[in-house]
Amino acid sequence: MKTRIVAAGVAALLITIGLAGKALAETIKIGATAGHHAEILEKVKPIAAKKGLDIVIVEFSDYVVPNTALDAGELNANSFQHQPYLDNQKADRGFRIESVATTVNFPMGIYSKKHKSWETVPNGATISIPNDPTNGGRALLLLQDRGIIKLKEGVGFKPSPIDIVDNPKKLRFLEVDAAQTPRSLEDVDAAAVNTNYATPAGLDPKDAILREDPKGPYVNVIAVRSVDKDKPWVKTLVEAYHTPEVKAFVAEKWKGSVLSSW
Repeated sequence: MKTRIVAAGVAALLITIGLAGKALAETIKIGATAGHHAEILEKVKPIAAKKGLDIVIVEFSDYVVPNTALDAGELNANSFQHQPYLDNQKADRGFRIESVATTVNFPMGIYSKKHKSWETVPNGATISIPNDPTNGGRALLLLQDRGIIKLKEGVGFKPSPIDIVDNPKKLRFLEVDAAQTPRSLEDVDAAAVNTNYATPAGLDPKDAILREDPKGPYVNVIAVRSVDKDKPWVKTLVEAYHTPEVKAFVAEKWKGSVLSSW
């Protein structure tokens, strides 16, 4: 009888400890664009859970709403943007958010369904680029790096087509929403497409006719509200993301088209 009482007591204690552990677990909402960022967070999720942090992933289809939702407190964090884009959003919209860790880099590519190499792109060709200042500027900087156009001095990371001072091929630029750049390929000679939109659309980064230097400044980040940056869950989230398991997943899944920063 005593043995049964002891066993029952131990079982009750274990249940109590288990319930206490669940009570201590913290839940956060993280915004991410559908595709690469969301898939990586799915890999981070079980690792974070073992550390007492439950992640709810909220997917978005554009680059604007995730920061708006984070600043409003509808999200605890987001993972979808690089630092130049975040800096631009903060300057334009007054968001009180900041980066707490780097994640992965998606080298931008210029793709074409009409031309197999840049050399065959004709004079007067139409090139679609993202219509947000940072990613559109990124596309123009890529073209400048390849000697195709020249931009005004001092334009930083946000040049626009009006900043072009030399354009020997008389290229025309069509600014469209970043998510729509893959679709625009049917109507233009070439398009500058972010990798997180290219691969879901069936584009292979290896087929880009021009590709950005992967060691540039466009590494993506995890962002949180400024008031939350020192909270314990932020450290737990970063530790869960910056693990060998996640790094191996990125390398195996995307074969070098997506590069981890740690």
